[in-house]
Amino acid sequence: MQIFQLVFLAALGMIAGTILTSLEIPILKHKQFQQFIREEGPQSHLSKEGTPTMGGIAIFAALVLMTFIGGYVSTDTFVMLAVTLLFGLIGFFDDYIKVAKKHNLGLRAWQKLVLQILFAGALAVYMANYSGYGTEVWIPFIDKYIDFGALYIPFVIFVVVAMANAVNLTDGLDGLSSGVTALVAFFFAIVGMEFGHNSAAIFCTALTGACLGFLVFNRYPAKLFMGDTGSMALGGALASAAIIMKVEFLLPIAGLIYVLEALSVIIQVGYFKMTGGKRFFKMAPLHHHFEMCGMKEKYVVAMFWFIALVCCGIAYLVANI
Repeated sequence: MQIFQLVFLAALGMIAGTILTSLEIPILKHKQFQQFIREEGPQSHLSKEGTPTMGGIAIFAALVLMTFIGGYVSTDTFVMLAVTLLFGLIGFFDDYIKVAKKHNLGLRAWQKLVLQILFAGALAVYMANYSGYGTEVWIPFIDKYIDFGALYIPFVIFVVVAMANAVNLTDGLDGLSSGVTALVAFFFAIVGMEFGHNSAAIFCTALTGACLGFLVFNRYPAKLFMGDTGSMALGGALASAAIIMKVEFLLPIAGLIYVLEALSVIIQVGYFKMTGGKRFFKMAPLHHHFEMCGMKEKYVVAMFWFIALVCCGIAYLVANI
């Protein structure tokens, strides 16, 4: 497999994603599946009220289509697609409840967490006992595989659940999550190619194309949001691909944006409780802090895209040390 094959497949995926997303938008409008904006969020976001949501359906459809067109279909392919679908379904039910009740509260936090742990646990058990890959994990810098043993299953559960929620938190500005994920997914496609995981490479390339096609409509000003349907699915997709390739420790490097977004929320909540109501950031997640500091939304997104690109470059160097 060569890099030009990945680029070509990603381009095809972008075309497929663009077409499928354009077909989904009028359906969502007809069904009145519209975004409801939090009143406590940035006031500039109130104008986004009524924008169609649940665009993650088109992303998943393009992902499936291009994964099979790309070839190298294996058991790993179906595992990655299954994890993506299951986490997408968590987001779908969350979005659907929001739409049905016409407010910004969907599934309860504990309900989502239980389902996430259940699905991630199933992947962990499969990887440890039935995949043939075992419980070893590749450690960068020392370039060795370490057997995690009994710690492997909770480790995988943490990786998947953390990734799904981090991507979900990142999805707060037009084009932010879809653009960052396109970059991170293509990085993992290259890693898959170089590490000999062809099915994962094709899967990640298809994910890149699907995100780029969606970005055509999700860029500022967004005509469509992916909703939790998309963000949960994207998190599950990236995590499962990294786990299949045994490169879990490259996730926080290439996906540093996701880590920072999640940490900003943890810090904000912890600081708020410790100080009796004071805030560390002007608003969390982190992208809202920059908005509240006066940066325009599209510039915040561009800055985060650039940081994601740099982080992917650093992660590539780490993977090849």
